[in-house]
Amino acid sequence: MPTPELEAAELPADAIEVGRIADAWGIKGWFKVQSYSASPEALFSSRRWLIQPPETGARHFTGTRLLRIREAKEHADTVVATSPEVADRNAAEALRGARIFVPRSSFPTAGADEYYWVDLIGLAVVNREGVALGTVKDLLSTGPQSVLVIEDAPAEAGGKPLERMIPFVSAFVDAVDLPGRRITVDWQPDY
Repeated sequence: MPTPELEAAELPADAIEVGRIADAWGIKGWFKVQSYSASPEALFSSRRWLIQPPETGARHFTGTRLLRIREAKEHADTVVATSPEVADRNAAEALRGARIFVPRSSFPTAGADEYYWVDLIGLAVVNREGVALGTVKDLLSTGPQSVLVIEDAPAEAGGKPLERMIPFVSAFVDAVDLPGRRITVDWQPDY
């Protein structure tokens, strides 16, 4: 399987993994992308993706490579893209599983009360009374809203971490303080 000739690149310090190449799409070198976000603006805003081989499975290249994007667009429930370096289906198949990184500095500016999921991961969550509920471990997209997945330390040593899910909507989220790395919610520990 011919691997596209891709220029070696350095992964910048602000690089964020935003998805992976899922498979070839069509016969003209297009490929499907599995975005890690329900809103893949970072994929659309950058015309220079940095890719690394998959963590497991077939590896058709090593190190970090620059993948210039000619076009990226939504198609049905996925993102498809094409690159001048990826000439045909075989070359696209050689990229299957590649991890896609985009520098955080190239993300579009978020609007007021809009946040990138990657900025919320790791933030401490406290309720209105100041009770610590844990740390944001992940976010889930449930269609009309996102849900914060909060992980709290276990009550006993060696115990399993407690996991809470809090809808990321204004009815429950009072404030997001990115510089202070904290989210204040209207939620009780026993919910």
